[in-house]
Amino acid sequence: MLRLFTLLLLSLASLAYARPVVRHIRSTHEFDRLMKKHSTQTGLPVIVDFYSDGCGPCRMIAPIFKKLAQEIGGKAVFVKVDTNALYELSSRYGVRSLPTFKFFLGGRKVHEFSGAGEQQLRQFTQDIIQKAEWENVMLPMENLSKYYADKDASKSSQDIEKVYKKCVDQVKDENPDKLCVGAVARNLAKSLKKKYGSSPEFEKRFLPEEPSNNKEQEKAEGGGAGGPKKNTNKGNSDQPNLHLATKEQLMAEIEKRLDAEREAQVEEEEDDEAEFEHGWSPSPFPERVTIVGGGPAGLSAAIYAARAGLKPVVVAPPMGGQLQGKGVDVENYPGLFNVTGPAVVALMRQQAIEFGAKFEADTVVGIDTSERPLKVKTNSSVIETHSIIVATGAESNWLNVKGEYEMRGGGVSSCATCDGHIYRGKHVLVVGGGDTAMEDALVLARTSESVTVIHRRDTFRASKVLAQRVMEHPSISIKWNTVIEEILGQPLSPPTDGDNVDLDAPAEKVVSGAVLKDVYTGEESRVDADAVFVAIGHTPSTSFLEGLVDFNEGTRYVATKGISTRTSVPGIFACGDVADSVYRQAITSAGSGAAAALDAERWLSEEGLGNEESDFEAELLADIMANDKGRDSGSEYNVYDDAGGRVTGMKESVGAEL
Repeated sequence: MLRLFTLLLLSLASLAYARPVVRHIRSTHEFDRLMKKHSTQTGLPVIVDFYSDGCGPCRMIAPIFKKLAQEIGGKAVFVKVDTNALYELSSRYGVRSLPTFKFFLGGRKVHEFSGAGEQQLRQFTQDIIQKAEWENVMLPMENLSKYYADKDASKSSQDIEKVYKKCVDQVKDENPDKLCVGAVARNLAKSLKKKYGSSPEFEKRFLPEEPSNNKEQEKAEGGGAGGPKKNTNKGNSDQPNLHLATKEQLMAEIEKRLDAEREAQVEEEEDDEAEFEHGWSPSPFPERVTIVGGGPAGLSAAIYAARAGLKPVVVAPPMGGQLQGKGVDVENYPGLFNVTGPAVVALMRQQAIEFGAKFEADTVVGIDTSERPLKVKTNSSVIETHSIIVATGAESNWLNVKGEYEMRGGGVSSCATCDGHIYRGKHVLVVGGGDTAMEDALVLARTSESVTVIHRRDTFRASKVLAQRVMEHPSISIKWNTVIEEILGQPLSPPTDGDNVDLDAPAEKVVSGAVLKDVYTGEESRVDADAVFVAIGHTPSTSFLEGLVDFNEGTRYVATKGISTRTSVPGIFACGDVADSVYRQAITSAGSGAAAALDAERWLSEEGLGNEESDFEAELLADIMANDKGRDSGSEYNVYDDAGGRVTGMKESVGAEL
């Protein structure tokens, strides 16, 4: 018994000091620090799971990811990134589908794949661990000097230094100590062995950390549980003498200590078992409301429907959407200031979750209206539902020219009303010849130094009034019969803050101009510009509604009845840009989303479609109560009888009654 008790205490102690096997990233800064730490201090590979709580395949692979992390132990670092909460981070690494796994070593991406493939996950994990162990070597200058003294005494110290410097210069990983390390050191040793018959002696670049019983000492030394530490003999010479430190040194020390506190919190955290608690799970009863789309219209509908107790399911892919892809501040939504599009969407989503909305991170491919309840078909599931709110929005049409995709958010935009203010006093281009292009040009002319309209024909398709205003405006010039062949860019200045350096991100570019082409002569020319606004129309995302609902004549916009959001199919409602060919703003979409939820609620009441799950539970409880009525009351169990009519600590008045 004593032995069992001792083992229990030891196991509890180990749990108290064990770090979570999978770390959940809470900010981009935290991710960057983690990447830098493991590229310069531990040498461990970092395996990242980009997921969403509403993604079915993400839920499937999550326990496998955690189990693999437990099996691997301290040989790799396993982290998870919620794409809904950290859209900027997932956008940086080009995450286009979920789940996506990326494997980093030394700050560089080595492997990646998308999907819930256990075999791929295990294979890539083993590969990167083997690679990390193979590259965990360094060749000190002293060892190389001893090697040449033994094999080729004719080599001077200057020659040896040149060889060593060449090795250091070829190291592409973070290498602040300027050492010959990793694969480059291995290749140098291979060449020397081929020439002289043997290799110089390596040392481990990162050494396993010795376990310590003093937790406070570990925190003070910046150590982690079970991970390796850098092989260094510098001691504590880098610790600042605070009363003699400069302002910059003090700020650096504060940042360092804040990071240490965050690391200490991570060490004490438990694994997050509730990461998918807001995801949709199949039910034997139809949903009352299913919302297709996760933008302002869909999320506004979700908030209203959830507050009405309808428990809506929001079906939308985690990536995409005009507002979620807007990296600059949202300035035209009342009450919001100094906040980006992804942050607005995240707040709307959180508000919907608070009231009971569930999410399915998938793309809708079709709707079956042949029978009731309706069926919403996604790539991986079928959702039965009484009503559907369509809020899939309208995607801007793009030029599909070189440089356009890469610089969206860096000067390429499809919304002058949203982003025009950023380019105050600068030169901008507007592409298009319809009303939208004319309106964009006039909006931009209020703040920009100059606006150049690029149009492929010799006349505008816009209304005469708008076209005349553009042609007469002193700040607007027009290039007729011209198209854009390429959008040119220049790299942004690299960050100077070492803590925020991304070791793997591609060089970001911003618009610097465009290559124009005359449609008749084929002659090309270059024009300088700070932004390109594409205004060649929108295409509503309504392909999955083909043949089901009525559309406005000559368009792909869903037709609604009167001032309501009802469509030609009872139980299907449309809101936001999917039904709005005029305004197409986030705030108008949010308003129509609220209207759609109200319309759906009224329709469900009119049709007598309530909460079938609650009704079933109520009927079942009524049957149980009815069966109990025939029982002898004397045989019923009374908990107070077991107390002998008296319970210790009970008030005297209550005791008397008993």
